[in-house]
Amino acid sequence: MKFISTNNALKPSGHYSQAIVHNDLVFISGQLSIDPETGEKKFGTIEDETDRILKNIELILKEAGSDKNHILKTTIYIPDISLWDKVNKVYSDFFENHKPTRSVVPTKDLHFGFKVEIEVIATIIEK
Repeated sequence: MKFISTNNALKPSGHYSQAIVHNDLVFISGQLSIDPETGEKKFGTIEDETDRILKNIELILKEAGSDKNHILKTTIYIPDISLWDKVNKVYSDFFENHKPTRSVVPTKDLHFGFKVEIEVIATIIEK
């Protein structure tokens, strides 16, 4: 097992790992809309937050030896299912032709008042 931690402001603020690689699988903890340079919470529209999260996931995947085209599964948490179409638009633009499996989980509230949180399972790029 290998613990992944990027050299930017995305480091966890609690007792958990940013990501773990085990048996060529990358498990990324739920990500929020955080500026990777400053660590500042980036509140905005659900589209803005989704875009920031997906870009942050790309940074973590790169550190782990993977990329967005090797994502197997996403779990997306949103406070209201009526917001799903907005998230799905940003999500589909990000992934283009790649279609990982996914679950969408409507919740009441997300941490700090964010509108979306995404966790990921990916594979390592074969060398």
